[in-house]
Amino acid sequence: MAANGSPTVRRLRLGAELRRLRRASGMTSHQVASLLLVSQSKISLLETGRRAINPRDVRDLCELYGVTDQSFVASLMRMAKESGRQGWWVAYGDVPYGVFVGMETEAVSIHSYEPLVMPGLLQTPAYAEAVIGETNPHITAEQAAVRLEVRLRRQHRAHHPARPFRLWVVLDESALHRTVGTADVMREQLEFLDRISAQPHITVQILPHAAGAHPGLSGQFSILTFSDNDAGVVYLERFTSDLYLEKPADRQPYHFMYDHLQAQALAPEQSRQFIRDTVRIHA
Repeated sequence: MAANGSPTVRRLRLGAELRRLRRASGMTSHQVASLLLVSQSKISLLETGRRAINPRDVRDLCELYGVTDQSFVASLMRMAKESGRQGWWVAYGDVPYGVFVGMETEAVSIHSYEPLVMPGLLQTPAYAEAVIGETNPHITAEQAAVRLEVRLRRQHRAHHPARPFRLWVVLDESALHRTVGTADVMREQLEFLDRISAQPHITVQILPHAAGAHPGLSGQFSILTFSDNDAGVVYLERFTSDLYLEKPADRQPYHFMYDHLQAQALAPEQSRQFIRDTVRIHA
């Protein structure tokens, strides 16, 4: 089992493996909690990757589940040890979307639908600053500066040719016309979107208003895949809390939705021309 990845991804993978082992043993989470003299919520948090786990707990759980392959147990214990390491974003304090940043850092591909604004990985500094400031009027200038720095650092993998990953964005036409910041900021953002979408590992498709009703009307979502997890995670961004879908039955509808969005959107080259035409509107 691969142990590569951010602490967040390691915890998710480890939690999923522990959940699989528990189910294979025929035990419920309540039974496990009772035998180990811990709360059922702790078992649930461990299995969903929301709580760090130490190697000793992994050893105890494997023993309880009847796992006899000691090399396999050792690999899980190593993953538990490595999952305790902190990601780079932790140094910035209580950063919103910290769990997502951890996943994004180690994703091998991201397929995202954005209905209202440019995706964070493709925002210019000026556009990002305007988005953060105008959508979060309650935060201080210092908090806004930290969020901006984190957002720009997140872009390193997307923009660095030595470590690219596959980024595919279906962007609703509304995001091109919504003026964020000033007209100059918007024009710079659109010109940047045109340039960066020409890179081989980045694809941008515009979903025009003429496409009418479509599966993305329910809101933004992203599909992330990892090198050691073919299924991946579906991420739904919400104002007060985020949702991460890991079960195949929960994820599959979003894969179907994305297929339909790609089919309804303009082809990549047509999309770039659409962006250029919109630049002239903002000129």
